[in-house]
Amino acid sequence: MLLEQIHSPDDLKKLSIEDLPKLAKEIRSFLVESLSATGGHLASNLGVVELTIVLHYLFDSPRDKFLWDVGHQAYVHKILTGRRHLFPTLRQYKGLCGFPKRSESPHDCWETGHSSTSVSGAMGMVAARDLKGEDYKVIAIIGDGALTGGMALEALNHIGEEKKDMIVILNDNEMSISHNVGALHNYLGRLRTHRHYNRMKEDIEYLLKRIPAVGQPFAKTLERVKDSIKFLLVSGIFFETLGFTYLGPIDGHNIEELLESLRLAARTKGPVLVHAVTKKGQGYKPAEEDSIGYHGVGTYKIESGAFQKKSGLISYPEVFGKTMIRLAEKDPRIVAITPAMITGAKLEKFQEKFPDRCFDVGIAEQHAVTFAAGLATQEMKPVLTIYSTFLQRGYDQLVHDVCRQNLNVIFAVDRAGFVGEDGETHQGVFDIGFMRAQPNMVVMMPKDENELQHMLYTATQYDDGPIAVRYSKSAGQGVEMDADFKLIPIGKSEILREGNDVALLALGTMVPIALKAADLLQQKGIEARVINSRFVKPLDRECLLALSHEKIPVVTLEEGSIMGGFGSAILEFYAEQNVYDMQVKVIGVPDYFVEHGTIEEQRREVGLTAEQIAETVLGSINFKKVSV
Repeated sequence: MLLEQIHSPDDLKKLSIEDLPKLAKEIRSFLVESLSATGGHLASNLGVVELTIVLHYLFDSPRDKFLWDVGHQAYVHKILTGRRHLFPTLRQYKGLCGFPKRSESPHDCWETGHSSTSVSGAMGMVAARDLKGEDYKVIAIIGDGALTGGMALEALNHIGEEKKDMIVILNDNEMSISHNVGALHNYLGRLRTHRHYNRMKEDIEYLLKRIPAVGQPFAKTLERVKDSIKFLLVSGIFFETLGFTYLGPIDGHNIEELLESLRLAARTKGPVLVHAVTKKGQGYKPAEEDSIGYHGVGTYKIESGAFQKKSGLISYPEVFGKTMIRLAEKDPRIVAITPAMITGAKLEKFQEKFPDRCFDVGIAEQHAVTFAAGLATQEMKPVLTIYSTFLQRGYDQLVHDVCRQNLNVIFAVDRAGFVGEDGETHQGVFDIGFMRAQPNMVVMMPKDENELQHMLYTATQYDDGPIAVRYSKSAGQGVEMDADFKLIPIGKSEILREGNDVALLALGTMVPIALKAADLLQQKGIEARVINSRFVKPLDRECLLALSHEKIPVVTLEEGSIMGGFGSAILEFYAEQNVYDMQVKVIGVPDYFVEHGTIEEQRREVGLTAEQIAETVLGSINFKKVSV
């Protein structure tokens, strides 16, 4: 096998061009087989096999810099740079990262998890290269879905102005995770229908040059004629208007065409955009037929593509999707907004039932937040469903456009807490701190799937400003779901278990774990009061003051960053109330980025299992009546 001979890009360069299609086939087989056992991002990587091979065949990584936008398509890059033997550990605890990681390999010069950043990063590297008088290529590979992100367009605008030598490869597969949307997507669709655009442009230029020029005015007229014909052939020469030399569209699975285009790009002065049309899932029939379902996969059977069965428990996102339909049926003001996450957010059925009230704005989180704010000014009830890690990208809009105007925007913050295999770029552990710091904001998190539906209902009934409901990506607790919605009093917690030795104030996913920790503490003679805090903001002041009056030590539990988080809010409250004789222990995520693994492994790493919590309580709380 050719693949077994490849341990670095230098090995790849020893192959003949005729060998490369065979290598591509072997890499696809390897990906399909390897990911069937580990899971991972399958369809996106199958779509960039030839492109990645040609990049490493022509250029000199790590001297030349490859920046993979998002990182979902970097597996082939990892294979060709000596990490094939690590794939059995892909996305597993302490194993191979599913995204580019600088500490993992010198070939990974840029870390990605959020989209639309590669072009800005590449421009920074180019500027540094030129300032230092160095000479290497910088190549950003960005998908058409990520190109809708405002940051990517800002970078293209800057690059076109600076006119520095660099290459941007547009990997155009008409997909992000779901189907792409928007005017830019439609524009690229028109470009795809003009496959011979560049050849026609060159022929026009040749013919115009053969017409004898009669003075400067006629020469200028000819230039305008040439430009007019270009705009006639293709509706909107977008990239050339921005200052790029545009090459394409080319077949992203044709190695000879890729070689020819990238060689030309490398010789061309100034910024070049190579438009490569690829197919997500290329070469594996199940992934070709369902590239959305095979974007990120668990384990599956290679022959049929059938996924391994999950637990029978409904997930929190599924509860969200079902609840949204019920709420929208009763209230015509409710609309759903998502930044390119219709599938992940479980809004497919909502979109089918209410197509005019479901807005997929593409990868454009900042726009999504302010769009929701605009809806709210007109007495609509916008529900923005957004992953915690992606809400970070719309933070200024949350502050300036929503909270400052005190608008009734509902934030359904999905993937709150640990996310498992996607790791540090996707952990939803920072939103508590940045949301609770904002005036007018309400932040809550349910203990189970039944409470989630009631919190969503409560949010739609709340008319005093922005409100956020955080929830995990994981399966629920398997509790019975109430038939009717119930209002949850804003800022009120609930006692789930009585006890006077210590109070475990748990938030969201930590509530079931707190109950288990209480059982373990009881075996040691400690009676723990377990409180489902529900609200980060406003806090249940009455409950907290009662604990201080009773002199009951407090332990806060959150699957979020300790710094600025739920526990910090408790400490701030007691300091504000001049309560200085309370024992308060904060347990949460320490001040570092937690890497990939299972959610259970991530919790264990930071001390958030029931056993670890019980041990921490016993070791840190001074109990008056019990000696252990």
